[in-house]
Amino acid sequence: MLFVIIGHDGPNGAALRPTVRPRHLAYVRPVAESGKMLIGGPFTDGSGSLIIVDVEDAAAALAFASNDPYARDGVFERVEVKPFRKVLPE
Repeated sequence: MLFVIIGHDGPNGAALRPTVRPRHLAYVRPVAESGKMLIGGPFTDGSGSLIIVDVEDAAAALAFASNDPYARDGVFERVEVKPFRKVLPE
């Protein structure tokens, strides 16, 4: 199943992001390399990040999002996990 993960940066997100980024990338890289991460990156307005993953269920998506160093180390103030249905492109 596809899930959209939206991490909303907290008030110290911009300051913390550069120091936490290496741990975040080390955490997400295996998922990206396995093909289970379809896309990921920060919003250009500095408000947070978006990741789309293909995982077994909502619990797996929530666990992945909750264990991300950006979530654990205070870059994200809150994280949304939503199921997603891809329609286009086919």
